[in-house]
Amino acid sequence: MAVNQEEVVLIEQKGHVRLITLNQPNKLNVFSPKLVNQLANILEKCERDEDAKLVIIKGAGRAYSAGGDLKVLYNGRTTRDSCLEVGYRFYWLCYHNYTYKKPQVALVHGIAMGGGASLMVPMKFSVVTEKTIFSMPEAGIGHHVDCGFSYVLSRLPGSLGEYFALTGAQLSGQELVAAGLATHFVPLDKLAELENRLVSLNSGDENILKAAIEEFSLDVQISQESVLNKRSIIDECFSKDSVEEILESFESESRKEGNEWIVPVLKGLKRSSPTGLKMNLRSIREGRKQTLSECLKKEFGLTINILRSLISGDMYEGIRAVVIDKDNSPKWDPPTLGEVDSQKLDLIFQPFEEDFELKLPDNEENRWGGKYEDSVYARK
Repeated sequence: MAVNQEEVVLIEQKGHVRLITLNQPNKLNVFSPKLVNQLANILEKCERDEDAKLVIIKGAGRAYSAGGDLKVLYNGRTTRDSCLEVGYRFYWLCYHNYTYKKPQVALVHGIAMGGGASLMVPMKFSVVTEKTIFSMPEAGIGHHVDCGFSYVLSRLPGSLGEYFALTGAQLSGQELVAAGLATHFVPLDKLAELENRLVSLNSGDENILKAAIEEFSLDVQISQESVLNKRSIIDECFSKDSVEEILESFESESRKEGNEWIVPVLKGLKRSSPTGLKMNLRSIREGRKQTLSECLKKEFGLTINILRSLISGDMYEGIRAVVIDKDNSPKWDPPTLGEVDSQKLDLIFQPFEEDFELKLPDNEENRWGGKYEDSVYARK
């Protein structure tokens, strides 16, 4: 049984299986306010439904999900807190997805970027293909790694978390499995068959599901050129104390024979928002010492302060340059790393007062509490 095709999230009930489809293919399944609301409602119903044993999520069209709806954010720039509600709802949804109580399988083809990857990485089983592309490109537009990724990336080996957060480097499907950000690699032409098999099993038994997925999955082999094989350089450079020292060290490495791969990465770093780079480095470093809930509350606060242009309007300028005007010539404020005021940076990391922070459950009885409707923001 499927819901109306006008819905941006479709759900089909197939025995004990619930098949969820992100259904905004013309928008690369970005997290529009409508999609966030519908997905949260559906996932809550599925978790509460005793008859539902397995949840499968996939994306319609050529993308799994490209993350946040940047045009919605940009169009709300002149109205204070116009995007606060969707931001609150999405971070609240992220927590429940990371801590979901029933087995989930993500069938990930195409783009899984930014917040879109929050519907891949936390899943019990995340299946990727040769067409899967992952990245966290937020620093490049003056934003920060969000949706729990200051928690996820900070727990990668060595300084890979800093590297991915600052550079927005892309990973392929096989690299995602090798990095531990996905569980299985399945060729795209086998994905539909795998989906049918999972549905026919009509089971939420994780051992049965794992065995079925492994019938279709291939061992991953990453090339020598993969960034995952550049750990020694990445750890050496991206473990430095500051963004300035990271860039200096990385540039020094780029001059050595065999390190030509660094040149375009370095160029991208130098094009990125100085405020965004410093914000992301701090968020990842803090994330290593924080719980998932603490990371999500921090990220929610950062997002709202960025939307309010508390210390800089770089995110709006980044979106303008990349998505709206597409001139790829952002005018950052401030324009250099040295001009980023550390005291101002402290401001956007300042925790909200308790009434205004993201409300996440502290016990199982209240697991689905803390919705936006019950928050102080809805009563304002």
